[in-house]
Amino acid sequence: MSALAVASLLALLLASPRVVVAASFTLGREERSDAVRVGARSVTSESFDAEWRVAGSSGDSVTVMTPFHRLVVAARHAAFKNERLKDDEPEKLLRNQQDRLVIWAQLRGPREDFARFYAPRILLGDRAIEPAFVQNERTALRTDGGVYLARCVYRFPTKDMTETARLLLVIRDADGRDVSRFTIDLASMR
Repeated sequence: MSALAVASLLALLLASPRVVVAASFTLGREERSDAVRVGARSVTSESFDAEWRVAGSSGDSVTVMTPFHRLVVAARHAAFKNERLKDDEPEKLLRNQQDRLVIWAQLRGPREDFARFYAPRILLGDRAIEPAFVQNERTALRTDGGVYLARCVYRFPTKDMTETARLLLVIRDADGRDVSRFTIDLASMR
């Protein structure tokens, strides 16, 4: 193989997207640096977070905030302001999210207060994992189509999860009926 062919192959491999191994609940130094680099470069991409977004059949969606994704978002916000993250900021962000899986949900409903009493849970095999924190939007935003959009935040403990788990997030209404379901494959996310 010629030197030019080897150099071309090496350049192609280095430029290729990273193969996702699985979500990490704890990040090493290299993973932290990688997340900050990905976030800083993401300012030119509208779909930078597609890896962490899961769409439901009804138009609802969730964004899974793994520790890697949390650093990506922070670095992206800093890059938009032409700044870089402070040296201690990644450690603070990761400490705040330690032992938790954070999920941001965008849910649609018929009236302003539809999501107020929603109750999420994660199903992992035959186990149900209840959230440690629930913040449902009380006054959802009316969209152009007349439907209301509620943005909710859920935090779940990670002690019973593995970094390659396939989770089912189920959101129930006040009467206990399932209103949304999302399959979250942690093995496909960093």
